[in-house]
Amino acid sequence: MISAVVLVVLLGALAYFRAPVLAWTVGLAAWLAALQFVFHCPLPPAAWAVFAVVAAVLNLPPLRRAVFTGPVFGVFKKITPAMSQTEQEAINAGTVWWDRDLFSGKPDWNRLLSFPDPKLTPEEQAFIDGPTEQLCAMIDDWKITHELKDLPPEVWQFIKDNGFLGMIVKKRYGGLEFSNYAHAKVVTKIATRGGTAAVSVMVPNSLGPGELLQHYGTEEQKDYYLPRLAKGLEIPCFALTSPYAGSDAGSIPDYGIVCRGSYTHPRTGERFENVLGLRVSWEKRWITLAPVATILGLAFKMYDPEHLLGDKEDLGITCALVPTEHEGVAIGRRHFPGGAAFMNGPTWGKDVFIPLDWIIGGREFAGQGWRMLVECLSVGRCISLPAMSVASGKMSTFVTGAYARIRDQFGLPIGKFEGVDEAMARIGGYTYQMEASQDLALTGLDTGEKPSVLSAILKYHNTERMRKAINDAMDIHGGKAVVLGPRNYLARAYQAIPIGITVEGANILTRSMIIYGQGAIRCHPFVLREMKAAMANDGKEFDAAITGHINFVISNVVRSLWLGLSGARFAGAPRGGEVGAYYRRLTRFSSAFALLSDMAMFSLGGSLKFREKLSARLGDMLSGLYIASACLKRFERDGAPKEDLAVLQWSVENALYDVQQAMDGFLANLPSRMLAAVLRKLIFPWGLTLKPASDRVGTQVARAMMEPGSTRERLTRGMYLPKEEGDAVGVLAHALEAVLATEPLEQKLRKLARDGKFVAVTARERLAEALAAGLLTQAEFDAVSRARKLKRDVIMVDDFDKMLEQHDDKLLQRLIF
Repeated sequence: MISAVVLVVLLGALAYFRAPVLAWTVGLAAWLAALQFVFHCPLPPAAWAVFAVVAAVLNLPPLRRAVFTGPVFGVFKKITPAMSQTEQEAINAGTVWWDRDLFSGKPDWNRLLSFPDPKLTPEEQAFIDGPTEQLCAMIDDWKITHELKDLPPEVWQFIKDNGFLGMIVKKRYGGLEFSNYAHAKVVTKIATRGGTAAVSVMVPNSLGPGELLQHYGTEEQKDYYLPRLAKGLEIPCFALTSPYAGSDAGSIPDYGIVCRGSYTHPRTGERFENVLGLRVSWEKRWITLAPVATILGLAFKMYDPEHLLGDKEDLGITCALVPTEHEGVAIGRRHFPGGAAFMNGPTWGKDVFIPLDWIIGGREFAGQGWRMLVECLSVGRCISLPAMSVASGKMSTFVTGAYARIRDQFGLPIGKFEGVDEAMARIGGYTYQMEASQDLALTGLDTGEKPSVLSAILKYHNTERMRKAINDAMDIHGGKAVVLGPRNYLARAYQAIPIGITVEGANILTRSMIIYGQGAIRCHPFVLREMKAAMANDGKEFDAAITGHINFVISNVVRSLWLGLSGARFAGAPRGGEVGAYYRRLTRFSSAFALLSDMAMFSLGGSLKFREKLSARLGDMLSGLYIASACLKRFERDGAPKEDLAVLQWSVENALYDVQQAMDGFLANLPSRMLAAVLRKLIFPWGLTLKPASDRVGTQVARAMMEPGSTRERLTRGMYLPKEEGDAVGVLAHALEAVLATEPLEQKLRKLARDGKFVAVTARERLAEALAAGLLTQAEFDAVSRARKLKRDVIMVDDFDKMLEQHDDKLLQRLIF
């Protein structure tokens, strides 16, 4: 019995700590020797011979390949699904970073905490405090969205003159050369004031001509266009999406045929004859800034049927730069997406001749467009839409926290009703999660990473949390948020929610195909190595990968069971207390996720990519692990303030609960029911034990949002805060301060009324009566009067002349037609 216990402990330790094959061999040999000489259970020579043979096969690579991994390699090559070129380029795009640790089943928490905290340089901070603050002060979102349907000319000019369109352009070309972190914070601040301005600024700095030029452009292209982009002399757009190819961008029908032709340069007027170039035809839709663009980035499929460039006819997707004044280029019409006023519209052209040197990167980058796009996409998707989502969360937190404390019903601030505070906790918690997740990814970007998997997580989960936060804010504000007008600071963001959900990869697609579809191959320690070995027919590399993979699976089986049985109480954590428990639970679920991932690939093989519901749940697991770990990193970065413990608890506990529920849903729907039953016993030996954050924690979050303090300040830091009482957002801070300051006086007045001290009936008359009777001083009377006025300003909504709607319809018709 003792020897059996020793064996179980030995095997468990070897598996838990992922010992190499040699360590397994030595450990088992030691146990067999102890069995014979210590426990006096002699083994027959045949047993030792079998052990020696197995040990030799496992430890000698040539013998192992001949006996075991070689035959497995043959089967693997047959069953591995072929990848298209676009799939290969998408998988190879970007880098893996902290997501690889989460996929490993054994995250290195000290590594997470050692990542540098993102910081603004003095120059970047000055830009945010100066031009960005000034730009926000110039923005009247109601005028922009309702009256002008565009940014005012002076705002456009300010954006151009102050370098907002060249934040990513290097200084040697006249740009600001900001960090990704600074870029995101500029967008966030502007977006808290107005979405139209934020989109107009972020698009030229995101996936488009500027970024593609810096990475792939010829020196001539860089020298000409980048200074002009930096100074706002060029307004760029990038035309990728067509009516027939949205999420499936790789199937765009737009094409360019290599040929010889003639053209007049639109900028110089110079005529060129018999030039080798392309005759391009395209129809694009939903292209931001297209109606006002001066330079068109254009993606199309390139063909060379006459072999003017070489033997290959289908060259693939190509990206070119085309001045919009070039003959045959059509722009100018616009869409109105979701009621937003940023410029967005179609562009089209038929048989438009362009020279080869208009291809981004020149002739040698012909056919390289898809690789260029997917390599750059990971950067843009970490910044623009996630930053807009963070801005929406901050705005919702600021205005809802204040409104819920100022507005009262039934004698209580509405935020103190549990139904309201439940929704408020979601707003605050989601805001914390969104900013923490983006800031961690921005750290990766600014240290040279291009985390493509994390960019997909951010794109999906930040925009979904934005949707939920704004919906909750709308519900809490009620009629205040329903009536459009200058006082309504939520409705335009609410109307624009579908834009963020749809663009840069629709959220349904991102969740069900991209997050795990890329993550399973890119982040897994062995799968990509195995696939590359199969494609290269490299048996030696496959042997090393598959051996490590088997050890990885065995380890995760043992780790998942032990961590589940023990509640991860003995797992390592860099911190103690409740925060330390979160690290340990994340370690447990990381091991379980790694095991489920391998079992999904093992049981479903190549069909897993068509099992989108299962793939989505696996993606939810990885996402939840990332979000929770990002929140822990943020808490440490902020100095682990006790005041923020409740919002950290809400954020991490709900993220972990989401991971548990995704695992439960995955196991409930895994086709192999026997495998699912075994996995459930391994991962959840005591059942589903995690719960979402408690009501008590949620109430603490809601109360922190309603009271001026450090937690509320950290949740809303970086947003634009107008100081004027006449501003719909600015008045909230003044009203909150005044209402809190006069609350004892209001309580005193209510008590006097209950005691029958007043003759007057209305609140205004009773206030005057209290002053006349000496029950209030003049200063107290003035303070209560001011607080009530500010409170009314907060609660009131706009009303208009009944003919305004007809006027707006005529204006809209003029803009469109």
